[in-house]
Amino acid sequence: MCYDPDAAPPAFSPARWALAEATDLTLTSTDGTEFAAFLAHPEVATGVGVLVLPDNKGLSAFYRHTAARLAEQGHPALVPDYYGRTAGADPENRPPEFGELPNLLPHLLALTPETLDADLTAALARLRTVGPAEVVALGFCFGGRQAFRAAAPRFGLAGAVGFYGYPDAIDGAPGPTQLAAGLTAPILALWGGSDAHIPPAAVEAFDAALTAAGCPHEFVTYPGAPHNFFELSAVEHATSARDAWDRLLAFLAAAG
Repeated sequence: MCYDPDAAPPAFSPARWALAEATDLTLTSTDGTEFAAFLAHPEVATGVGVLVLPDNKGLSAFYRHTAARLAEQGHPALVPDYYGRTAGADPENRPPEFGELPNLLPHLLALTPETLDADLTAALARLRTVGPAEVVALGFCFGGRQAFRAAAPRFGLAGAVGFYGYPDAIDGAPGPTQLAAGLTAPILALWGGSDAHIPPAAVEAFDAALTAAGCPHEFVTYPGAPHNFFELSAVEHATSARDAWDRLLAFLAAAG
């Protein structure tokens, strides 16, 4: 689990552009399923698009705000929800306790690589209608894991950025480490040095697998930072969060 309902991303950079649009959408997956999404795009798109992949709670205010802040920097940004098949296409109709693990788990376990791919493909197609063809995936926690996975050629991404995405296998299901031989887009991975959920050995194994695969990547670990250090209220980790934001913007600029 990652961000609480009242969490917000930190704000470090003044807006460069006003928002032309910031709106909730209903998209249709490549398998015909309707799912929710949020789109923010600036008056002038000066950088690559960003597909923002949320944590395992799905589309929430944290990610709407993140998309809007990216759009203010010139990057069209779209956030998909994961649970159109099992919880409907309107997250606002879900009860407040939906994000609690006992309630969320049946929906999470129903996700498959195939359905995730179908939704990501539809989300990318929509994002590319309002901005450049070049898109970077940016994910957090569960979404970070999916962002790493989306570095595969079939998505056509210019890069992938993951904040604390667990890279190893889960219950026998291969993770980005096991899939590294098929990953080609440049990767920026940002880790908390005191993240109790991701052991250093898992990070090291992912690093080694990407190196062996020849996938360009940069790993940055912030000593003492916890799993969800990129958050407005985590003031004791603001220096790490600011560095991560600066690295993210530099990565996006290089991908354009």
